[in-house]
Amino acid sequence: MALALLAPDPFAGTLLLLTGVWLAAKLGGEIALRLKLPTVAGELCAGLALAGLHQAFPGFPEVGGSAALGVLANLGVLVLMFAVGLESTVPQMLGVGWPSLRVAVAGVCLPVLGGLLGAHWLMPPGLPWGVDLFIGACLCATSIGISAQVLREKRAAASPEGRVILGAAVVDDVLGLLVLVAASRLAVTPPGGGLPWPGLLRTLGLAFLFLGLALTLGRRAAPHLFRLASRFRSEQLLLPLGLAFACLLAWLGGHAGLAPIVGAYAAGLILEPTHIQVLEARESHTLEDLVHPLVTTLAPVFFVVMGARVDLAALAAPGTLLLAGVLTAVGVAGKWAAGFAAGPGCRASVVGWGMVPRGEVGFVFVATGAQLTLDGRPLLGPALQAAIVAALLATTLAGPMGLGRALGRENAQRG
Repeated sequence: MALALLAPDPFAGTLLLLTGVWLAAKLGGEIALRLKLPTVAGELCAGLALAGLHQAFPGFPEVGGSAALGVLANLGVLVLMFAVGLESTVPQMLGVGWPSLRVAVAGVCLPVLGGLLGAHWLMPPGLPWGVDLFIGACLCATSIGISAQVLREKRAAASPEGRVILGAAVVDDVLGLLVLVAASRLAVTPPGGGLPWPGLLRTLGLAFLFLGLALTLGRRAAPHLFRLASRFRSEQLLLPLGLAFACLLAWLGGHAGLAPIVGAYAAGLILEPTHIQVLEARESHTLEDLVHPLVTTLAPVFFVVMGARVDLAALAAPGTLLLAGVLTAVGVAGKWAAGFAAGPGCRASVVGWGMVPRGEVGFVFVATGAQLTLDGRPLLGPALQAAIVAALLATTLAGPMGLGRALGRENAQRG
């Protein structure tokens, strides 16, 4: 009995990892702020540093491979997107619908085309063009979570540019899924196999059905649900109910083929102040105020873990750095140029830089390519995976840096 009590607790290792992640996040964020960069850039670099320490010293804890930290990281980005959604309303988002759609379409087409041409130029001859298309497809997704954090830091999430960026990122997620389905099929299908039209149409239909129902029926049902909850005598209802609502829509979004964070963002949009004002008045706090401590606690875990999942050793393969550099250049240029599709009334440079980060969505594309096979071999080998991941990481770092500088420059000019 005594020996059992003295045995090490398996959970203790997770506690040590979490301690290191939070300290690394705050240290990286402080260095970034002193360099006049967004804190998210410092948190991503902190994750890279932890990954490098693990590869240099195998006894050092592996942050990127921890399942427990992975759960907390996913929860962190979900809470972050829920908080961002709370800062806007459905009418505000619909007010920038067309600019968001234009930016999203341009932000998907331009990087895919640039990545396809760059890969075709650098890859060995004889490979099916579907492989080049898949490499380009990895550049099409936008990480809404990273830009959302920068917008929150700069208090620009509710600005016209902020709403266009967030709205475009939602549409970008749907279009990116279609590109992923098509590219996956073309990359492993013999010439003449054709596009998988049934799968494409099904994905598109489910995605738009979910968003349509969430923003119409969900917006109508939310006031009744929270009015009913206000009759409960229990205290501190607002935060648990709000998070439960966000998790429910995130789960439904995942089943509809979207990233769960899109569902969490939709939940924040739906919960307008008028829908929850009774509970807010009773608890003397707004839902935004209650969610904020969770964001500041869990969101850094997501960014550190994402940086720690990069395999730095694979970049040493011949030609990998050149391909990574080309993909980075076309990835940044394509998304930045998409900002000009927003039209008048929006700062094109702000919108463009807000669309640059790839982040977790791009890594999902790479993981999918690693699981596909062509002639009995992985579609994306280790060196090719490393090149794409390096490009995604570079755009992930360049995006918040460029967005932070663009917002600061534009605000200074306006002031």
